[in-house]
Amino acid sequence: MVSELPTSSTQDDLPENPPCSRCNPFSHDPNVFIIPPKDRNPQVLQRWRRATLVLNAARRFRYVEDLKHRRRLRTSLHVLVAAGRLQNFVTPRTTVSPEELAYLLQKRNPYSLQTFGGIDGLAGLLGTSLHEGLTDDPVQIQKQQEKFGKNTYPRQPAKGLFSFFIDAFKDPTLVILMVCAGLALASGIKSHGIKEGWYDGASIAFAVILVVLVTAVSDYRQSLQFMSLNEKKKNILVNVVRGGRRIKVSIFELVVGDIVLLSIGDQVPADGIFVEGHSLSLDESSMTGESKPVHVNHKMPFLLSGCKVSEGYGKMLVTGVGMWTEWGQLMAHLGDELGEETPLQVRLNGVATFVGQLGLAVAVLVFVILFIFYFVGHKEGANNSGKFKAGHTPTTTVLSSVVDIFAIAVTIVVVAVPEGLPLAVTLSLAFAMKKMMVDKALVRRLSACETMGSSTAVCTDKTGTLTLNQMTVVRTWVAGEFRDVEGNGLSNDVRSLLLEGIAQNCTAEINAPIEGKELEVIGSPTEKAVLIWGLKLGLNLGFIKSLSEVLQVETFNSTKKKAGVAVRDAVSGCVRVHWKGAPEIILEKSDMVLCPDNSKEPLTASRRQELSNAIDGMGAHSLRCVAFGYLDLEDSNVPTDEEQIDEWILPDGPLTLIAIVGMKDPCRPGVPEAVRKCQAAGVVVRMITGDNLATAKAIAAECNILQYGIALEGETFRGYTDEMRKQEVPKITVMARSSPSDKLLMVRTLRELGEVVAVTGDGTNDAPALREADIGLSMGIQGTEVAKESSDIIILDDDFASVVKMVRWGRSIYRNIQKFIQFQLTVNVAALTINFIAAVSVGDVPLTAVQLLWVNLIMDTLGALALATEPPTDDLLLRPPVGRKEPLISNVMIRNILVQAFYQVIVLLILQFRGTQILKVKEPRVNTTIIFNAFVLCQLFNEVNARKPEEWNIFKGLFTNKLFVGILCGTLLLQVIIVEFLNKFASTVTLTWQQWFICAAIGFLSWPISLVGKLIPVPKRPLWGSCERRRDHSIAEIGAP
Repeated sequence: MVSELPTSSTQDDLPENPPCSRCNPFSHDPNVFIIPPKDRNPQVLQRWRRATLVLNAARRFRYVEDLKHRRRLRTSLHVLVAAGRLQNFVTPRTTVSPEELAYLLQKRNPYSLQTFGGIDGLAGLLGTSLHEGLTDDPVQIQKQQEKFGKNTYPRQPAKGLFSFFIDAFKDPTLVILMVCAGLALASGIKSHGIKEGWYDGASIAFAVILVVLVTAVSDYRQSLQFMSLNEKKKNILVNVVRGGRRIKVSIFELVVGDIVLLSIGDQVPADGIFVEGHSLSLDESSMTGESKPVHVNHKMPFLLSGCKVSEGYGKMLVTGVGMWTEWGQLMAHLGDELGEETPLQVRLNGVATFVGQLGLAVAVLVFVILFIFYFVGHKEGANNSGKFKAGHTPTTTVLSSVVDIFAIAVTIVVVAVPEGLPLAVTLSLAFAMKKMMVDKALVRRLSACETMGSSTAVCTDKTGTLTLNQMTVVRTWVAGEFRDVEGNGLSNDVRSLLLEGIAQNCTAEINAPIEGKELEVIGSPTEKAVLIWGLKLGLNLGFIKSLSEVLQVETFNSTKKKAGVAVRDAVSGCVRVHWKGAPEIILEKSDMVLCPDNSKEPLTASRRQELSNAIDGMGAHSLRCVAFGYLDLEDSNVPTDEEQIDEWILPDGPLTLIAIVGMKDPCRPGVPEAVRKCQAAGVVVRMITGDNLATAKAIAAECNILQYGIALEGETFRGYTDEMRKQEVPKITVMARSSPSDKLLMVRTLRELGEVVAVTGDGTNDAPALREADIGLSMGIQGTEVAKESSDIIILDDDFASVVKMVRWGRSIYRNIQKFIQFQLTVNVAALTINFIAAVSVGDVPLTAVQLLWVNLIMDTLGALALATEPPTDDLLLRPPVGRKEPLISNVMIRNILVQAFYQVIVLLILQFRGTQILKVKEPRVNTTIIFNAFVLCQLFNEVNARKPEEWNIFKGLFTNKLFVGILCGTLLLQVIIVEFLNKFASTVTLTWQQWFICAAIGFLSWPISLVGKLIPVPKRPLWGSCERRRDHSIAEIGAP
């Protein structure tokens, strides 16, 4: 507006916080800038004056971006806003642009809001109502999105398949093999012509490309899966008012003009203006870096997207979404983090490095031996070119032979390096995460999947996790005596007082009933139960609220365990404070009790004990108790100034006790069995709740938690010394009347004792415990956004039975990785041993580079896909938890690896040295083909062995895993094609059915040999763990200064 611009064009004179138009004496004087002209056309001068106003406004905002580098909106935005203000001076405002709204939130100047006519005027410009919200009409929602944008931001482009193909090609060993393929191709063409000489080089190149392609496709699919799960994590449900009804919508469906309801722990989903609320404070550290809470009220009404509600509740009018907010721009630049490396992957990388170094040493020895043997005439050259003769063998033949030797050595490295181990973890995690979504668990951090398999303790909440979170008031004590839920016999005065306390001190709301549907109450389970009880007492929520004005509110939190509200009667002007909360706290603060005739009588010691016994009695029947009390205030004790009221701490005593109610929240049907499974699996379940001790013990007994151990209150627990606490914690299974700090203390103590702790939580105050625990489990329905962001896994259905499923999946991941390690290391040991012994003894290796690459493909990608995706079984819950430092390679695995590798090496070396005589074949290539075929079939049969490293029945559940059976059949089919039809490519010959039978029999024998091997006892002390510790200790000594 013109009123905001001074008469001088000097930039220093521009006011930072201009007064509103009503305070400016020049705001309605159109001649304020008129200077006597020197015979100039008035219209021309008027245009110059308007241009000057716009230019001065542009200068005023020119350096905003430099001063506040976090602001990314362009300077042109400020010019548009200034021009809009000028236009508003000339004609009344009828619309508003997203640029103006973005600037309003950027400046956060309360005076600027007056430009739009205040909050009411802005709501009118946005086509919404502060009370009813937008109409729940898809057409209007779409129009809002078209005009002001969607609440999304552009994602960083996902890596394409080609990028993964390039990444897979960066493996140094594969690059060297491609170089060898090029040299072999050139040498072969020069020696034998293009018609016959291209086979060797092209075969190696094709095999490398096949390995790279399969790896790239696998990695690409996993990345898509992780991106899909990331999108689900970002899809927050937001409470909004549309058409006068409170509903939940996806954060991505939020539009400008929506009325959003905020409560403690929520994330602000968009930029907006404060409409109404009490004690609303925001944590803006994610945007400004300041940890101090920012109080939001009508004087400072701006809310920034991405901030967290740390206290209070309120309503906000959405003014900016998506890229029109700072949060949207920040998230668009950050992109998604998909490169998390889990602890198990780190450990496997160590195993892969160790095995790879061993393979490299063998490859170097093989190359040196074959190189010497060739030049001393002890080994045939490449492509049957004969032995080397100095001065007679052509240079091209020598080069081709050396390249062939080098390619074999490099291929041994390729086979020896178990790069499939990290791939197996990725596949197993991706498979588990996808299946866990079906089991109502959304994984936020990959490492949590693994850690759940090691969990030895679960600290769980009661309400909503062990119970259904469907509270109903079933027992009431009102005005001195127990009464029925409908409150029959209550006097009108007592009823009115009680209904005032219920209506004004309640965060639940009533949705207007839709035709054909019942009345709907929205809010937390406790608040809903109280409000529904009020409706049974005859509550008319809107009417009761209109009889008094709310002055100040103290919201409920798990530390205070009570909530209060101060109201002023609309008729008498008297101020009354209503409190509700934990009955022992309200009872302790009370010195009077309300009588049936609305009189008061002192709360004597005997009467107090009587009420305390009544509370314990309700608790013993698994009822959650809530008490109501009030006190009247003298006018002298009530602040009159608005600022003082905002900072007013409500007095909480002495109170007059009105009522105590007991609410029933039934135990979830599957919880007792889930707790029993946890206990059988070696996982101790502890219940930590804010309810009183009697209620906690009753629910714990119903859920099988209190079969052993002790129950105590949080106050007792925090009063222990550190040593006493460590002695008592193993015995504790129930902690009642606990605070968030008690839960955090419990988690820390358990971890100090060496336990792997999982913790459930739903409130903002649970965030420290969720972060401190090894696995933080937040609730998807009742959990706040702060709790969810602090957790590792979100339980989407809030059901404790889902925790048991996650334990099972965690153990399954670990066991599947161990199965794959056993399978792959068997191949590694057998292939390295066979090639090394053959090279040293006869100067040749039985398996060519292409054949070894095919074996590498079988054991790395296809083997990982088959074994890493085995579904979990209930047998996993009969095992003890996986220890933190349990070695990846157990003694049982070492035994199985050595037994199978020894069998394969003996059989294949016999075929290598005596195969032609035993099998009575004249062509050496037939013998090498049988060796190759038998070796591959041994791996396929051994893959079945690897499914059950310790069990006798290796076929249990085999045919229920269709993916495993499909990979086995597909690998066998490809092996037949390679042997029978790709002779040139794989250096094989066609085999007869008798020879195929011999190869199959050799592979089949690995099954009975596996059974015999399981009879061999193994020591209890881990062999691999000892090796790892010695190796780590040696490294530490070497690295020590």
